Amino acid sequence: MTKKKILFHSNYCKAFTGFGKNAKNVLKYLFSTGKYEIIEAANGYQKSNKSLELMPWTCIGTLPDSRQRIKELNKDPNLARSASYGSETIDELIKEYKPDIYIGVEDIWAFEKYWERKWWNKINCMIWTTLDSEPLLPLAIDAAKHINYYYSWASFAEREMHKLGHDNFKTLHGMVDPSNFFKIKDHNLRKKYKIDSNAFIIGFVFRNQLRKSVPNLLDGFSKFKKENPKSNAKLLLHTHWSEGWDIVRLIKEKNIDAFDVLTTYYCKNCGQYEIKPFFGQEQDCRFCGKEKSQNTTNVNHGVSDSQLNEIYNLMDVYCHPFTSGGQELPIQEAKLCELITLVTNYSCGEEHCSNQSGGFPLEWSEYREPGTQFIKASTNPSSICKQLTKVYNMSTSKRAKLGRKSRKFIIDNYSIDVIGEKLEKIIDSMPEIEWDFDFSEKQRNPNYDPPEIEDDSEWLVDIYDNILNMSVDPEKDEGHKHWISKISEGLSRQEILEYFKEVADKENSEINNKKDFSYFLGDEPLEERLAVVMPGSAGDVLWVNSLITNLKKTYPNHNIYFITKPQFFSFIEDHPDIFKCVPYNESFDSLLTLEGIDDHKGFFDMAFVPHLSTQKLLSYPHNGKDIIQFDIYD
Repeated sequence: MTKKKILFHSNYCKAFTGFGKNAKNVLKYLFSTGKYEIIEAANGYQKSNKSLELMPWTCIGTLPDSRQRIKELNKDPNLARSASYGSETIDELIKEYKPDIYIGVEDIWAFEKYWERKWWNKINCMIWTTLDSEPLLPLAIDAAKHINYYYSWASFAEREMHKLGHDNFKTLHGMVDPSNFFKIKDHNLRKKYKIDSNAFIIGFVFRNQLRKSVPNLLDGFSKFKKENPKSNAKLLLHTHWSEGWDIVRLIKEKNIDAFDVLTTYYCKNCGQYEIKPFFGQEQDCRFCGKEKSQNTTNVNHGVSDSQLNEIYNLMDVYCHPFTSGGQELPIQEAKLCELITLVTNYSCGEEHCSNQSGGFPLEWSEYREPGTQFIKASTNPSSICKQLTKVYNMSTSKRAKLGRKSRKFIIDNYSIDVIGEKLEKIIDSMPEIEWDFDFSEKQRNPNYDPPEIEDDSEWLVDIYDNILNMSVDPEKDEGHKHWISKISEGLSRQEILEYFKEVADKENSEINNKKDFSYFLGDEPLEERLAVVMPGSAGDVLWVNSLITNLKKTYPNHNIYFITKPQFFSFIEDHPDIFKCVPYNESFDSLLTLEGIDDHKGFFDMAFVPHLSTQKLLSYPHNGKDIIQFDIYD
């Protein structure tokens, strides 16, 4: 049997993030079955990054290789963020690898408008995302009608989606590996870090984001210390102290002894870690002696799973207060280490503070996030103190019993084997596909003039179809409904037609911007290519057209490419000396790109851009050739 080919698109599987850990576990499981051909599309890495070649499956980065393109994207924060999620290259990867199945695993906004892409649902498309707040994000709700295989990491999201009638939305928890996290029976572990064996250690493993309720935890910890002075309590914050919350400032503000708050330092030189109070970044490593090599753990340099397992085993209780969360993998890891978990009873936390889960709930007050109006949880510090006291006063045997229940809960509901089997069934249920469809973007037609059509709705359908190459359903399409309402308000058909033509012209430019120069070129040697660039207007195009015959006489062995906006093709495409018309975009204004410089050979032997004649945009190098007959502006 032919193996189904899966394109798995998420954080790189070696990233120290929740998505990265899930990717590692999922890909290892799917690869171990031997049933599938796997391609990992790794966000955050350039497409041809050599380090990705070391994976046992095919692994490709989703950022463009072109440094120039990345610079352009970074000028616009929205484009940069979208590109970091793979939007720039995903179409290219789909075309190149022709997968049977696409699985996208990121926050839902990473996939915005993916359902408008040419390949969507022509192959089996699955989105496995994290939703963390009520009411659900409108984008996530709208996406439900476009996604055949739609899953969330937490059951609260399924509950809310079903209330809205989207029964195709289901829960599939993120995958955790029980073999990596377990209770260590070594009673000397604390001695390694000079931690009092009688200290009551409260742990929190987290990315230092503002949705992690660090101020609330510090308040609860301070209250617990005051009410339980003999506890010798320490708060272990396994996080990066140089992003998110200013933890040092918060500790001072709340009059907490800085030596009562511990953290994890990691040496990027030798890979060792140690637990100690925070003394700033770039500390000297006591293991290898390297100066300034120790920093608090972060997504780029952090502890391994085996080291993190030791860190969990230093704790007596795990406390995870947050405003909301998609799944929060550290909660499951802590439970696998047989820790009682205290979790905010909201969002994904609802599943981890029940009696059967071996956890206790933290009470919270509602507040609304500005802009989105999402319900967010402000965890009650008194509740944190209350539940910490409950665990502190608990007998050793009862703690152990609840700890074992915690581990079993995760194995039964989140483990590789359980989630892997569910995912395998989903994949195997997906139908076979045949790659016989065309992904090419059709050019829009800004020159189309509609016939006389009496009915406004039919007229709109006609211009959608013939100008924008879009088939619309008048009963369902929001754009169609919008224009009908505008017509009823008095907007003329001519105004709408002019707008559609402007959109068509803009979309043609965007389509052409995505194409590499080589897409438009023939098979002749570079030395036989010559470009003439004149984007418009009609008069200028006709004027330059009149010079083409003389240009061909001067360079009879060159094929002439005329670069202009598509609406002007009809003015020049019949000229016998023009080899090919090429749609214009702004990148064709760069003569150095067209002709080349230094190691870049360019795409043409010579290029003429008579609409430009400035020092900012050069129009005269021509690879050192002596040109006098066509550069009339020089």
